[in-house]
Amino acid sequence: VQLQASGGGSVQPGGSLRLSCVASGSIFSINDMGWYRQAPGKERELVALITRGGSTMYGDSVKGRFTISRDNAKNTVYVQMTSLKTEDTAVYYCYSIQAARAYWGQGTQVTVSS
Repeated sequence: VQLQASGGGSVQPGGSLRLSCVASGSIFSINDMGWYRQAPGKERELVALITRGGSTMYGDSVKGRFTISRDNAKNTVYVQMTSLKTEDTAVYYCYSIQAARAYWGQGTQVTVSS
């Protein structure tokens, strides 16, 4: 399974971005999909995840500002990020779980700066 993330970039505080991640390859039943992020000098942290059935979970720092969704027919997961803060600056990694194995995308940079 290969994951291709897109949508990162630079934005001012208060702005919005939407990240997308498409899974391809030997796909038969993807379970959870989601996003982690890692800022310089910090540990990787959960941004959000969504199960195949649509249940969601968010990291405390993004609750109320980010919304995760997925399109199972397209094997794609999205995260809509609003009210972005400078502390949201990080490399964002998408992942998926299939047959109890995790697959990771290459990461996309999000920079929030005035």
